[in-house]
Amino acid sequence: MSIYNILDNYDFKNITIGVLGSHSALEILDGAKEEGFRTLCICQKGRELPYQKFKRLSDDILILDSFSDLLNNENQQKLRDQSTVIVPHRSFVVYLGIDNIENKLKVPVFGNRYILKAEDRQLPKNQYHLLRESNIALPRIYKSPSEIDGPSIVKIQEAKRNLERAFFIVTSYNDYKAKSQIRIKSGMINETDLKNSIIEQYLIGTYFNFNYFYSPLDNEVEFLGIERRLQSNIHDFTTSIPAKNQLEMEIELQNIEVGHTPASIRESLLEKVFEVGDKFAKTCLKEYPPGIIGPYSLQSVVTVDLDIIVYDVSLRVPGNPILATTSPYTRYKYGETFGVGRRIAIEIKKSLKQSNLAKLVT
Repeated sequence: MSIYNILDNYDFKNITIGVLGSHSALEILDGAKEEGFRTLCICQKGRELPYQKFKRLSDDILILDSFSDLLNNENQQKLRDQSTVIVPHRSFVVYLGIDNIENKLKVPVFGNRYILKAEDRQLPKNQYHLLRESNIALPRIYKSPSEIDGPSIVKIQEAKRNLERAFFIVTSYNDYKAKSQIRIKSGMINETDLKNSIIEQYLIGTYFNFNYFYSPLDNEVEFLGIERRLQSNIHDFTTSIPAKNQLEMEIELQNIEVGHTPASIRESLLEKVFEVGDKFAKTCLKEYPPGIIGPYSLQSVVTVDLDIIVYDVSLRVPGNPILATTSPYTRYKYGETFGVGRRIAIEIKKSLKQSNLAKLVT
């Protein structure tokens, strides 16, 4: 049963926008309601409170023992019966798994479900490959820890909470060995994950997350806006405590993302921002047909030479609710400020008017 056969049985006058209750569900649901869609929030038992508190956003809340229970035939049928289109975010990928999303989930997904795996740095056609093929600058990637010859970041997930990052910064091979052992002994990471970790050059500059939206209906890349991340326990430790006192404290810094702040960029740099977004979308079309559909984010650093270097990529809803109320760039284009969730809903609504929803889902 193909997704397009499933769409044949959908009620296009009563499409439901569905999302897993995690990550960026609230901004997706809010945008859907703004455009008049029925909404469904799929929650894991014990994690439903935020979605019950903001009850305006969800017409229906489906509570499951585990997010992975969504793959059960009866639950998938519930979604199909409501003519549901699922909008993916990071938790969707983590909790359901790429193989299940590609092969077992028989519900239309907004965007290209087959490009989601490119975020995995271990795959051959990964995000680094897409950036190189796009001729977009990226950090140096060390083939071995012994090559470390300056500030570098070890990209690894926590052992017990795979959704959370346990990235750490090192300056030499000896520093890498010492900090790795501290984290292994504490149980924060394990040796297997460490062997498979990625070590990147640590970039010096100003960090921006550039958020884009590719519209297959208009064949256009839109720049939606910029946000920056608040990370624990880096930000308020390094900004509120004098450096002298920081050196006296034996605290292992982490960069678990816990919030967002808005940002804008000087107008003379916008051309470069547009250029990297356009090049990346063109490469995705070539490498992962039908390419990127909808939102994506290029997490970047602007150097002192005003160059843009991209160090991470999001190929689904990036999770940036702050854009909905702070981005000037949607206002410049549309005359009003809104975020990723509403932009997705606008695209789906437009496709329904054109009888072309199949162009937006896989």
